[in-house]
Amino acid sequence: MITVTSAQLDAWLATLMFPLARVLGLFAFAPIFANAGMPRRIRLLIGLAVAFALVPGLPPVPAVSPGSWSGLLIMAQQMLIGILFGFTLRIVFAAVDVAGDMIGLQMGLSFAVFYDPQNAGQTAVLGEFLGLLTTLIFLAMNGHLLTLSVLAESFHLLPIGASPISSRGIAAAVSWAAVLFSAGLLLALPVVAALLIANIAMGVLSRVAPQLNLFAVGFPVTIVAGFAVLTISLPYFGTAMGRLFDQGFFALRGVIQAAGAT
Repeated sequence: MITVTSAQLDAWLATLMFPLARVLGLFAFAPIFANAGMPRRIRLLIGLAVAFALVPGLPPVPAVSPGSWSGLLIMAQQMLIGILFGFTLRIVFAAVDVAGDMIGLQMGLSFAVFYDPQNAGQTAVLGEFLGLLTTLIFLAMNGHLLTLSVLAESFHLLPIGASPISSRGIAAAVSWAAVLFSAGLLLALPVVAALLIANIAMGVLSRVAPQLNLFAVGFPVTIVAGFAVLTISLPYFGTAMGRLFDQGFFALRGVIQAAGAT
């Protein structure tokens, strides 16, 4: 007769529950996996499948009961680590949203918004378009597989344990958040610069011909110029996003190493 002790049952549960907490924390914020269009049950099933796949290759987990206070603390810590990883990758997509908002504002399309269930709020049309394009590029580059690969590597660089993570990891993630504005500005710079030149030209034209209705002429000019420059810039958008994704995964590795530093 096979008998299972409570200690063995706690060890089996800890082997699964602790990695699962980190996986679900990542899925709560990481691009693609945190899509609001994916039902929560599907995300939970995918998280369970990923956790089951990772468990055989993980370092030994602490022999702590998941139902104890120490076990709950470890689970909360692992979920925080996963959220920190997802937040680091989410910044890349947020930079694209910033670029889309800046372009739409300069083109005069900031009022063209609709409800975005992903962000649970109003989103500019151009920002949504660039966001969808970024998602397709991310999938084409196998970014979702790279995310799972970095997640699996994180269990070796930052093993599951009762010791708290270093505050350097949070500081590294916050410092990486500065790219939210710098990268967004660089992505929007071609269109913003072209529209600035167009606005200067319209200002000179209004001084030369005061009878010209600037509002009736300037608005279509900025829209046409913006879409023209955006169309010219799109072939180079994939290369720029590829470099930005590389920086994002490099920053994620830096966050992992900083969080595990003592």
